[in-house]
Amino acid sequence: MQWGALMLAAVLIGMSKTGIQGINTISIPMLALAFGAKPSTGLILPMLCFADLIAVVYYRRSAEWKYILRLLPTAVAGFIVAILVDRFIPQEEFRRLMGLCILATLGVMFWSDRKGRAADVSGLWWYAPAFGLAGGFTTMIGNAAGPVMAVYLLSMRLPKLSFVGTSAWFFLIVNYLKIPLQVFVWDNITVSSLSLNLTTIPFILVGCLLGVWLVKRFPEGSYRKFIIVMTVISTILLLI
Repeated sequence: MQWGALMLAAVLIGMSKTGIQGINTISIPMLALAFGAKPSTGLILPMLCFADLIAVVYYRRSAEWKYILRLLPTAVAGFIVAILVDRFIPQEEFRRLMGLCILATLGVMFWSDRKGRAADVSGLWWYAPAFGLAGGFTTMIGNAAGPVMAVYLLSMRLPKLSFVGTSAWFFLIVNYLKIPLQVFVWDNITVSSLSLNLTTIPFILVGCLLGVWLVKRFPEGSYRKFIIVMTVISTILLLI
């Protein structure tokens, strides 16, 4: 079961990093069940980092840096908040809380789309910092920031390739910043876990190729709808 969960998670992570946003949320509870909640976060992170590199190499010219720079300062603050409160509140409660917040934000985004610019809150000063904080917090607690980032970029109405490239660069930066914290603070990246990570490289590559292939075949409008559906599904998984 552990080997099967690990290889399937590797494929899903590769797909998510090259454009099929949100699909790797399935891998989080799957690996938590197979390896334990906290050890699984240290197992997933190197896989994410490797897939991030591939995504950035492929989509390196598609990023919208102004959105990344708006998110990063509070994302780092989110790391600190996660470390401080981790020992006091069960991870399952955090996941459910974040799932409810993401669903609420999706509701606001749909409402803004229907009402037009007068109802749009995405340009307000607190919007990007709030998403940065939520993204940093959820990625530190359980590598579950994909839906948070998807909602933010959907609300910015980015074109397909800009969506993928901006997401790729953001997660490359935050995931590599997390490595020292996972190693020295939570002590859940070890030589043993890294040796397991090495076996997942071929499966991550397969997932990355699948992701690129699928993104190319999505029309622009259909891709946005697909990401919304995947975000809703992955958010529901956080609530379970």
